[in-house]
Amino acid sequence: MSLTNWQIRPYTGSDEPQWLRCRVLSFLDSAYFDDVARAKPCYQNPAIEWVAVDQSGHIVGFIDVECEQTPNTVCSQRPSLGGMIWNLGVHPDYRRRGIAKTLLNQAIAIAKRQGVQRLEAWTRDDPSVLAWYRAQGFRLVDRYLHVYLNSEESQNYLSAQKAGLRPIHAFAHCCNPAEFDRVRSQFTRVHDCHLFERLLDSV
Repeated sequence: MSLTNWQIRPYTGSDEPQWLRCRVLSFLDSAYFDDVARAKPCYQNPAIEWVAVDQSGHIVGFIDVECEQTPNTVCSQRPSLGGMIWNLGVHPDYRRRGIAKTLLNQAIAIAKRQGVQRLEAWTRDDPSVLAWYRAQGFRLVDRYLHVYLNSEESQNYLSAQKAGLRPIHAFAHCCNPAEFDRVRSQFTRVHDCHLFERLLDSV
């Protein structure tokens, strides 16, 4: 599928080095700036893996959707088959050209043919990303906190079980909404992690 100076196509194994570089650049100015992958994920279930490439063949966007074959094995507790968007991003130099929306629409078309009835996506608290998902017909269904403890916070709140070891950095989840405000005020780096869902027959 060709669109002006870029097109989308299925991912192939030889794309991995470019895919990894594009993912780093896509996430660099987001709340996932330090989520760096050294290998492309392999999925246990059928996956929709597509990329956008420019006229030179360089990858400038990507989407991965893992599709359930049995409900509740990949996505949240729902009675219908779901698809999880594990990776979706666009190179900073190619944003606002409709690439992410085109990749999403292609994934939706394929997912429907595979019997998937809804898509889910976890994302953090970047306002533009949250707005984009809502604009594509997703609704917020759940959230929790990602909590990063720096050196001082780790030493204040954690203790090592082994002699000679002391915690320097830590990562934690907070799933109790009643504790969200306290945790946000207590730790330096805290992200809201949002679960969005789109019912494929509703839009």
